[in-house]
Amino acid sequence: MKFKADEIASVIQQEIKQYESRIDVRQVGRVLEVGDGIAQVYGLSDVMANEMVEFSNGVMGLAFNLEENSVGIIILGDYLKIQEGDEVRSTGRLLSVPVGDAVLGRVIDPLGNPLDGKGPIMTTETRPVESVAPTISERQPVREALQTGIKAVDAMTPIGRGQRELIIGDRKTGKTAIAIDTIINQKGKGVKCFYVAVGQKESTVAGLIETLRQNDAMDYTTVIVAGASSPAPLQYIAPYAGTAMAEYFTYKGGHTLCVYDDLSKQAVAYRQLSLLMRRPPGREAYPGDVFYCHSRLLERSCKLSNELGGGSLTALPIIETLEGEVSAYIPTNVISITDGQIYLQPDLFFAGQRPAMNVGISVSRVGGSAQVPIMKKVAGGMRLDLAAFRELQAFAQMGTELDAATQQRLDRGYRLNELLKQGICKPMHVIDQCISIYAATRGYLDKVPVTKVQEYEKGLLEYFHTAEQATWDKIDAERKLTDEVESEMKRVIGKFTEDFQA
Repeated sequence: MKFKADEIASVIQQEIKQYESRIDVRQVGRVLEVGDGIAQVYGLSDVMANEMVEFSNGVMGLAFNLEENSVGIIILGDYLKIQEGDEVRSTGRLLSVPVGDAVLGRVIDPLGNPLDGKGPIMTTETRPVESVAPTISERQPVREALQTGIKAVDAMTPIGRGQRELIIGDRKTGKTAIAIDTIINQKGKGVKCFYVAVGQKESTVAGLIETLRQNDAMDYTTVIVAGASSPAPLQYIAPYAGTAMAEYFTYKGGHTLCVYDDLSKQAVAYRQLSLLMRRPPGREAYPGDVFYCHSRLLERSCKLSNELGGGSLTALPIIETLEGEVSAYIPTNVISITDGQIYLQPDLFFAGQRPAMNVGISVSRVGGSAQVPIMKKVAGGMRLDLAAFRELQAFAQMGTELDAATQQRLDRGYRLNELLKQGICKPMHVIDQCISIYAATRGYLDKVPVTKVQEYEKGLLEYFHTAEQATWDKIDAERKLTDEVESEMKRVIGKFTEDFQA
């Protein structure tokens, strides 16, 4: 076999052209022990906290515990294929997720991998999962309403764009229903929604996605799923991943809504990781920094200053209580971080009052500043009326004789309660809500039988939208309870009430 000199010369020339004097320097460690989604690694002395590392079989991990002689890694994938002695490489990158328009309408896991069978997410932009919350000077007060479409919430515990409103209650009391209704109500309002399912049954999540799809809400919604069968590391990072995806739009001046369903299960996943890492346990065996775990997440939700584009990130964290125990460790922590809470009571739920909101404990710390002016005026005294009604109701059950004024307050309370009942996936326009509440609080319902309150409301709104659409449009344009608007409302509601009772 003869060598051809010209061929050899051309190959050498090609190699010289392509030669790059670049040395691939990587820090490499070895797995000391592995188990339960955790690996102890020796040799990664320069690794950063929250840095991504790669195991020899391609599985990614996250530097969680930086100890003197080893590094505790949480494994973001199948840890059963990793063995003692395997090589681990540091990547020099912090944990990031894909962001942008490509994630809207998709169902993904906390690392940005698609779960909906619609192919890969085509985006070049990523954002770190953990980022610093905006400072005080980078925020502005919450003044813009975020309508949920639920009468009881919009009237008594209004939510503003940039607020953190906790939804808290026992299991099966309608917590998720409020969040899903709020997402559905954002249709056409330019708000991008992110639903983070942590530790939920995958059949439940599939049902929620179908509900969103049927209501055309998936066009502007991203669902991040770390189900009950997902490893604890993924359940722990899921809320941060959802927030990072929402922040991308917020910092571009957009408005976003993030639902964390639920943070109780994230805290349990974090407790599991911390105990496996031999971190000292505190109250209820949670690690001491579980408060920081939730505060650094929820503080990222805010209304940005005009200099930063004026975008907003509204958070609806969900917390599950046991036997109504709101003074447990995680519920008290999250209550103290958020700007108010909607407390759902099992007794009310089983009595048919849905949403089963306890008016006495539920509160919005942003208050009327994030409310449409007409709603603020119309529903101002409703909260106190309902709270007084609950007390009178307990008193009346003793069978004592009541004077006429007390009996009238009781009767109005029963009608108000009936009016506030609302089916799921039936969000209402804010002006429709105001008309209904005005009719109830100004005594138009007092002579309507309690069993016919829902029928009255439906008929009244239909009457406005057919015979009096011009009046409705005028109220919607004004959005303030001026004398002129009020006289028009009185005229229409009075006329309808007469016809209804005839």
